[in-house]
Amino acid sequence: MDAQGRGRAGDIDPADQWVLNPDTGEYELRLPPSAAQSPVPGPRGAAPADAPDREVPPQRRRRSAPEEPPPGRAGRRRPAKKKSRGKRVLLWTGGTMAFVVLAGGTAGYLYLQHLNDNIQSVADDGASTGGFQKDKAINILLIGTDKRTGSGNEGYGDTGSAGHADTTILLHVSKDRSNATALSIPRDLIVDVPDCPTTQEDGTQKVIPGSTGVRFNTSLGQDGRTPSCTMRTVTELTGVTPDNFMVADFNAVKTLTSAVGGVEVCLAKDIDDPDSHLKLPAGEHTVEGEQALAFVRTRHSVGFGGDLSRIQIQQQFLSALMRKLKSNDTLTSPSKMLKLAEAGTEALTVDSQLDSIGKLKDLGLELGKLNTKNLTFTTVPVVDNPAEKVKATVVLKEGPAQQVFDMVANDVSFTEVKQKEKKEAAAVAARLKGEQSEPSEVRVRVMNGGAPAGSAQQELAYLQTDAGVTKSENAGNAPADLSRTTLEYAPDQADQARALAEILGLSGAAMKPGESVTNSQGLPTMTLTLGKDFKGAGVKINAAAGKTPEGVEKSTADKVECAK
Repeated sequence: MDAQGRGRAGDIDPADQWVLNPDTGEYELRLPPSAAQSPVPGPRGAAPADAPDREVPPQRRRRSAPEEPPPGRAGRRRPAKKKSRGKRVLLWTGGTMAFVVLAGGTAGYLYLQHLNDNIQSVADDGASTGGFQKDKAINILLIGTDKRTGSGNEGYGDTGSAGHADTTILLHVSKDRSNATALSIPRDLIVDVPDCPTTQEDGTQKVIPGSTGVRFNTSLGQDGRTPSCTMRTVTELTGVTPDNFMVADFNAVKTLTSAVGGVEVCLAKDIDDPDSHLKLPAGEHTVEGEQALAFVRTRHSVGFGGDLSRIQIQQQFLSALMRKLKSNDTLTSPSKMLKLAEAGTEALTVDSQLDSIGKLKDLGLELGKLNTKNLTFTTVPVVDNPAEKVKATVVLKEGPAQQVFDMVANDVSFTEVKQKEKKEAAAVAARLKGEQSEPSEVRVRVMNGGAPAGSAQQELAYLQTDAGVTKSENAGNAPADLSRTTLEYAPDQADQARALAEILGLSGAAMKPGESVTNSQGLPTMTLTLGKDFKGAGVKINAAAGKTPEGVEKSTADKVECAK
């Protein structure tokens, strides 16, 4: 059964039971009388009491957890605000709105310092890189929670917790700001949650034990886990350490869409969803306020009716909202930008490294350099959990998933980014063009310049045994570590260099014209230095921009997509 085909009758998602309270104007959870209620839910990775027993498949080897933060490190906490009746709003899937705030709120952040008072912050607990930097690639973890608030619902959910990681997006922005990838992580993905050092209310730290083979959404809220634990779980899963995290109020969909005068969406078929209260005919529509909220909440009427279908419709909505936010109609309207800034900062919770308007403004300015056609939305490749008879969770589709993670980690674009015509760029591209020697004629020595220990010997074995590069040898460790693998060669070795680049998947930028050296037999040879980007013997080193791994679906923010 396909991973998206889990829309079963009787499988009611609590998120679909939120209804509008006419007295407060906000959404509240209303469960049917027969629904079981418990003040503290059990682990979401566990099967319900009436579900058949099922096994969880073996997990991949866990990556080592990030180092624990030094003693005394704690995020700045602001005093808790006393919430009025009108502020008791739904905090479900707010990471989506954090993305919107980042994309469109830049001008608004500049207008008044009082917006600082709207921002709430929690400790990053040493799980981040320490915060984004202007001269490096940026990775922001956007988290949406399913925290239950509202009159009459105090006994449901984790009262006083941060909620669970119901919607999560890892937003990667390239170092040169030419492209970005928004990678959605399914809430029902089976993962390992590492041990999480967590700052307590009194400023002390407590290590919350990890869990093996549980739903991703339990990385937040469960057992007192905070957003920093979700950050550690993402690092464990993807190999990418986020710079910052952001959590926001999902109800901000209403205020943000109203502030910009509505968002244009498209439906491929009629939708009448009694759960989300979305009723629209096929075609293009402008939605705002409560109707916009219903649009992003619907799932049973689109796709296969599962959580993956909801992810797709949310990505389509975000693309449409991005286009509206970057339109002249929005950017040239001071009143719209003011409303966006107010709504965004009211909805926003950030980590302790990103807790001021100044920092948010700097981040917004970096994101403002993006072109929507080079902002790609995609989802971690998954398949149905083969250990389950009743499909409820998913597991990684190992090959494609690792390729996606590697592309993000190595700052490779999912779209073809047009570069300005420069002589230097043309010269780099030309290094790959021309005749190539036979592998048996390629003479190269292999050095380790930052790759894991033993990598040079492993790559040498691959070259000699599988690639036919028999005139190769291990030259030990390089004088210095390199972030990127390089191939240095003399002008008369260019044909050999092109052949080796083809075998290894090297880009023109990795090829360094220079001088040859002599090998152990006194013959001229090229030098291949394996850098920190080395992924393993026989694995292509540089993925080509714009080439998405097989089976991975993607969309870009500049194109109108119709929900099916």
